Amino acid sequence: MSSSELSPKNAAESAGNGGVRWHATDVAEVRSELSAAGPLTAQAVAERLTRFGHNRLPEARRRGPLARLGNQLKNFLIYVLITAAVITGLLGHWVDTTVILAVVVIQTLVGFIQEGKAEQALSAIRHMLAPKAVVIREGGPQKIDAAELVPGDTVILEPGDRVPADIRLERCHNLKIEEAVLTGESQPVDKTTNAEPADAVLGDQLNMAFSGTMVATGTGRGIVVRTGQDTEIGRISGLLQDTTTLKTPLLEQIDRFARYLSMIVIVAGIAIFVGGLALSGLPIRELFMAVVGLTVAAIPEGLPAILTITLAIGVRRMATRHAVVRRMPVIETLGAVSVICSDKTGTLTRNEMMVTAALVAGKRMDIDGEGYEPDGDIREGNDVVSGSPLLEEFARAAALCNDAHLERHEGTIRVAGDPMEGALKVFAQKAGFDPDTDGRQWPRADEVPFDAEYRFMATLNHDHHRHGVVYVKGAPERILEMCASMVTESGDTSSLDREAWASAVSELARLLPRHWPLRPVPE
Repeated sequence: MSSSELSPKNAAESAGNGGVRWHATDVAEVRSELSAAGPLTAQAVAERLTRFGHNRLPEARRRGPLARLGNQLKNFLIYVLITAAVITGLLGHWVDTTVILAVVVIQTLVGFIQEGKAEQALSAIRHMLAPKAVVIREGGPQKIDAAELVPGDTVILEPGDRVPADIRLERCHNLKIEEAVLTGESQPVDKTTNAEPADAVLGDQLNMAFSGTMVATGTGRGIVVRTGQDTEIGRISGLLQDTTTLKTPLLEQIDRFARYLSMIVIVAGIAIFVGGLALSGLPIRELFMAVVGLTVAAIPEGLPAILTITLAIGVRRMATRHAVVRRMPVIETLGAVSVICSDKTGTLTRNEMMVTAALVAGKRMDIDGEGYEPDGDIREGNDVVSGSPLLEEFARAAALCNDAHLERHEGTIRVAGDPMEGALKVFAQKAGFDPDTDGRQWPRADEVPFDAEYRFMATLNHDHHRHGVVYVKGAPERILEMCASMVTESGDTSSLDREAWASAVSELARLLPRHWPLRPVPE
């Protein structure tokens, strides 16, 4: 079978999530299944595009303007207000009619406009696929639109790339991928090329790179096995389209209140009318007009307006926190939540990390702040730490032995690279070291990139006087193996007590009390 041919059996299997378990298949078998022994030809690509379609998520079913407008009127209280407006109009009370109709129109328009904005924001999920991809085809590597990828293509991944499709990896060099969008894991995942067990869950498929995830560090190469709606993120997008819409607690309460109120008003109106006929002696027409007036006055036409304004304020506040609210009543639903279940990492998929504590010369220092914002103090107990030479050197090492970059975008800070390294750079800023300005005083001359085999990263930096310093960061036990002494608070050196440091690291990991009896060992 040539590389341009793909059998119907293989086509069906490669197109769906329920076919071949690509993570449990050797690379050679993957290429055989996809008839992609080498780079695809232009003819093969054209045939597969016709068969599988473009690599993009399908357009979500969107309600038209009339459907969205009609949905705003599906409220029992609105029905009561419209009825009241009709009755007051028939009675010639045009001021009351105008006020009631204005309330209905304002509520309808506010909800209509808000839902329109939310629909546009939700459609942005289609753009989670990478806009460009580096692919190896007949003629060599080339950068193409990710929508043109087909099963069997060979894709190259580099740091900062968004994975353009579901890929079975065949080469990795220190490749780590952020998969928080799919699994909620805050830590980048180390990738391999070895076949995994057939029953491995999504988070354990270490030889797969999934569409929409981000390459944190390292490089890799792999074979596209699923595209478009057949990818894992495409499957999630399909599930979202089939969700069942439930009434929020607020809407249920409003409907119940409107029904009870309507029943009370109608019963009271009938009672007043019957009593008036028996006792007042008024003509039936005048009595009927009086009862209708009392009935309309009992309807709280201001309630929908107050609810709409309150919910609109809530939507606006959520928008400032980058939360998309599709329908306004959902805002109240958040207030009715009593239990929130998060994954085992304790994250809610924001994929942010922060340095909260540091050990310097045997003393714990706590770091204030939130996320990647550089605002926050470093404290020892209740005292703010400043002017500590050891802390400054610590911050310099955290910033220079680091490959991440901090970027401010639309008022928020994003990390290009490993989130852990981004957190270290933020810590350096809080300690008074600016990675952008101060970092230029210590350019990097050489480096040893991090590798899972030796579990550390090292950089060689020189100041303008050509004084060289090697900074190293890595797993605590690996760093302790490489050290023979430690720097004391006075700036002198002392023998290293590995057991005490190992104990302190373990206690810090368990978030036990703030202070440890860790002191330099006398010579």
